[in-house]
Amino acid sequence: MRLQRSSRDTATLIPRLTEWLATQLPPAADPRLTLLSGIDSNGMSAETLVLTMAWTENGPQRTDLIGRMVPAAGDFPILETYDLQAQFDTMRIVAEQSRVPVPRVRFIEPTGEVLGTPFLLMDRVEGLVPPDVMPYTFGDNWLFDADAEQRLRLQHSTIQALAELHAIPGAATTFAFLDPRQPGSSPLERTLNRARSWYEFAARDSGRSPLAERILAWLTANLPDTSGGETVLSWGDARIGNCMYRDFTPAAVLDWELATIGPRELDLAWVIFAHRVFQTIADTFGLPGMPEFLDEKDVKAAYREYSGVEIGDLTWYTLFAALNYCVVFMRAGGRQVHFGEMERPESIEVLFHHKALVELLLTEIGA
Repeated sequence: MRLQRSSRDTATLIPRLTEWLATQLPPAADPRLTLLSGIDSNGMSAETLVLTMAWTENGPQRTDLIGRMVPAAGDFPILETYDLQAQFDTMRIVAEQSRVPVPRVRFIEPTGEVLGTPFLLMDRVEGLVPPDVMPYTFGDNWLFDADAEQRLRLQHSTIQALAELHAIPGAATTFAFLDPRQPGSSPLERTLNRARSWYEFAARDSGRSPLAERILAWLTANLPDTSGGETVLSWGDARIGNCMYRDFTPAAVLDWELATIGPRELDLAWVIFAHRVFQTIADTFGLPGMPEFLDEKDVKAAYREYSGVEIGDLTWYTLFAALNYCVVFMRAGGRQVHFGEMERPESIEVLFHHKALVELLLTEIGA
């Protein structure tokens, strides 16, 4: 199943990209680019190219690269705003200040003057990704077919990576550029208001969602007091589908578009909820799925082991993840309508694969 991300003819990008790279490399480097493919199985927010670059610098050089481009405005971008410079800087700092594996970032063009929109180039990492399409909980993939020990290794090593991200010192200062430019008295409130703005952006095209607005109202009325807590780097889209794995341990932590600063609970709740969404979809189709995987109690215990920090109630943070998933489904569905892959539904909530799960969570808290 292939979902269209872009209307660009990617082949026309290579001459312009090659010419630009010649200005970034030493004189006489003579870069030569080969376009291998795009990536269509995971991730929807940015356009992705798989490239090989050969050049001359103290002898022949060759490397495999991933290009990430901001979508063209006419191609129904998933996010309201894209800040590739922030993503570039975040990956660079994480590589410098932690053991968390992130790709080496090499080049960034933030103006859009070369390819029409900003882009960055980073090293390609070899590994396996738990598939989104179709979801890994559906079966017939490397993670579903793994044995219990291998699944546990992947779960624990992913939680360990989160703990190491959160251990980067002075995050509030080091990653201050990730603090959303939104109103609010705390990074968490500003991050909530970023999600609110994203929802309003999505609703202008897809129509309003009573479920998303119900979540928003509850989140606003029950915003946690984080004044006495620690501010850490939050990956922002903490899910196993945004990792590449080798031997069931992370080889690369990817997709930093929603990175922010705030409480560590943001990432813990997100990684648990992301799996629950896929498990819910499997349940809907009568498939066994992976119900024991990424269980909240087990995730909290593993995080305590690796960080020394006890994580408390995750209800607010779980519903925050649920809100963001509403917006993702709104924009992803709207993109399918845009590219003629489906008819426009009467209600955008038809596309909320997590709707039954969210309604259950809201009922449990009386919201």
